[in-house]
Amino acid sequence: MAEEVISSNISRAVGREAQRNNIAAARVIADIVKTTLGPKGMDKMLVDNSGNITVTNDGVTILEEMEIDHPAAKMMVEIAKTQESEVGDGTTTVALLAGKLLENAETLLDRRIHPTLISKGYNLAMEKSLEILDEIALPLSSREIMKQIAMTAMTGKGAETDKELLASLIVSASEEVGLGGYVDREDIKIEKMKGGKVGESELISGFVFEKERANIEMPSKIVDARILLIDFPIEIKSPGNETKIEISSPEQLESFLVSEEKYIKELVDEIVNSNANVIFCQKGIDDVAQYYLAKEGIMAFRRVPKSDMEKIAKAVSGKIVSNIKDISLCLGSSEIVEETRVGENSYTYIRGCKNPKTVTLLLRGGSAHVLEEVERAVRDGLGDVITAFRHGKAVPGGGAVEIELAKRLRVFAKSVSGREQLAVEEFAHSLESIPETLAENAGLDSVDIVAQLKKVHESGVVNAGLNLLNDKIEDTFASGIIEPLKVKTQAISSATELASMILRIDDVLISKPKPVKENRFEGLD
Repeated sequence: MAEEVISSNISRAVGREAQRNNIAAARVIADIVKTTLGPKGMDKMLVDNSGNITVTNDGVTILEEMEIDHPAAKMMVEIAKTQESEVGDGTTTVALLAGKLLENAETLLDRRIHPTLISKGYNLAMEKSLEILDEIALPLSSREIMKQIAMTAMTGKGAETDKELLASLIVSASEEVGLGGYVDREDIKIEKMKGGKVGESELISGFVFEKERANIEMPSKIVDARILLIDFPIEIKSPGNETKIEISSPEQLESFLVSEEKYIKELVDEIVNSNANVIFCQKGIDDVAQYYLAKEGIMAFRRVPKSDMEKIAKAVSGKIVSNIKDISLCLGSSEIVEETRVGENSYTYIRGCKNPKTVTLLLRGGSAHVLEEVERAVRDGLGDVITAFRHGKAVPGGGAVEIELAKRLRVFAKSVSGREQLAVEEFAHSLESIPETLAENAGLDSVDIVAQLKKVHESGVVNAGLNLLNDKIEDTFASGIIEPLKVKTQAISSATELASMILRIDDVLISKPKPVKENRFEGLD
């Protein structure tokens, strides 16, 4: 009957088959990113249709670049993206944990435990995990801890050799733009500059962007800059509708040209009278206007994107002006505005801003591939630091929290009645996959390491984790292997929600693409 109702253009998987297919797809995704976890994780080389190469061990980048067709696998990619946008790190962890939860759920399904009961047990375990995490989390007491959080996020990535410098820059940037403990990621711009070494990266208390001045005759450097930001053109406005002007004599043409030049000169005079010596214009600047501005020693930039205009305004404490009459009231300031040429590109630096609300992390590197990987590492570190600033608590890394959670969840499972108890136990077992994978990726005996970690935690050492810098089990919080609490809570919540959603699917209907109709007249003249 179902075959008669459903179109033949739709493929259908029902019941246990649907569940197995979805779980298998999710596990494939988890297995792909598994080897990238931790400071000794491996990299992936991704080559797209155009031949562009990406070398990275960043979980979300790997998943975004892959062409994935299976709907359950796409859901895994979505939770990784959510993890990245919410907290900036932990994308590999969330994918790995979700895959392990589904893998362990399959053993329960084989024992004829209903998916709804498994989902209920997983949610009970998740809620208990969040309670335990809040209990064992430690407050952020110093700038050094913030630095260690950034370094932990960047360990194992392309920026590892210079992670101490980059971590210091990240924390300084967050402190400069932070307001009452809140840091907006949009207020910290990351600018890449090819050339030099990663160790030459710097924090600019202001703004840097790839732009050259409007005219080569203008000064390339202004000290004690008085900055004007305008969103109207310094040129003759084009009429909105089609317009015709009839000129019957050379005198009329000359008069017309003189009036245009007079209008431009009046605009420039207004700017000169405002005492501004640097202009950032969102629209165009006429060639005649460029000549007059250069003559007055004014540095000008044209067609600056709106997003950059807004960031410059925040950095220099100025306002974007829409009316020529208001320009003298809205000037920003900085110590230096300078244009520098690096290779074939020109960069403009706005340095020495007082109380900037926007700063720039300028990253240097020898090649485009190096720069891209350093940027991804810095974004992870920045995400962790901003998350830590916002929420104010951190937990030990190196698998310490996962082992402690697993231990306490097994005790909690004994208080849960019914078959949900088995799901709670499998949840605890899934958490142990994180330290197990860390050890495995470092070439250690994962079974032995997890057994040792369990033994240490049973003795009451809550912060005991795996320090892969020396391959020892120790207090990872004291060793500087620290992660923001929110990264862990977000990963556990997202992975549990996804696993519960996939488990409850018992019918998958996929529409096949419609065949392209042949053109019967193709090839005929």
